[in-house]
Order: sequence, then C-alpha cells, then structure tokens
Amino acid sequence: MMKSATAALKLEVYLPATPREFQERMVSREEFDELRRNPPGWLVDLRRDGPHPRHVVAARLRISNSGLARGGITEPLTTAQIAELVADPPPWLERERETQAEVLREQRRLRGRDEGTDRANG
Repeated sequence: MMKSATAALKLEVYLPATPREFQERMVSREEFDELRRNPPGWLVDLRRDGPHPRHVVAARLRISNSGLARGGITEPLTTAQIAELVADPPPWLERERETQAEVLREQRRLRGRDEGTDRANG
C-alpha cells in the first residue's frame, strides 16, 4: 500500500487536483498498476491539462526545481500556462535554461572523465 501523495508523485500529477476519493485513501500496488495501464478520465485530463506538480513544470520548461523558485514560480501551472512561458520566455527562464544546460554539460563531462578513469583502472 502507498499513500495517495506517493501515488500522485509516481503518476506525475498534482495531488490537490485529483478526486477527493483518491486523495483520502491508500492505494494498493494493484490499483496503482491499473491506473498506469488503464488511466481513468480524470488522470488523462490531469496529465494533459494540469495543473502540474513542480517537477513536471520544471521538466517541461527544461529547468531545475530551484530555477522555478528563483523565477518566482511557486504555484502549480497548467499546460496552457507552461506553453505561454515557452512561447515567450521571460529573461529569468532564459537564464535558468542556460544554467541548467551548463549543469548538464558539466555532469556529462564528469561522467565521461569517471568512465575514462574506470577503464584505465579496469
């Protein structure tokens, strides 16, 4: 069994936007698997339209969760709101995207360095 908050996180939906009966109960592994295999209409709608949890908003904007906070985004956003930001990115979003790109480049560089070290030691 898992809490509804855990299930919502794994389903990548914003818990307060889910039906009350989902929020107020435990979810079995079988129920969770069924939700993933055969999502009900409310789940399909939430995934498509939102509101979306922070980690989903950040991923769709291609920035970090911290970048959202620095940009002043503290509330969940809908798909339409995300699309507006993407269509006409404010300066903070452009800065955060560049920051995120730099972080990813550095992670790739370090991973490549570590893999080279592993091969040399192997």
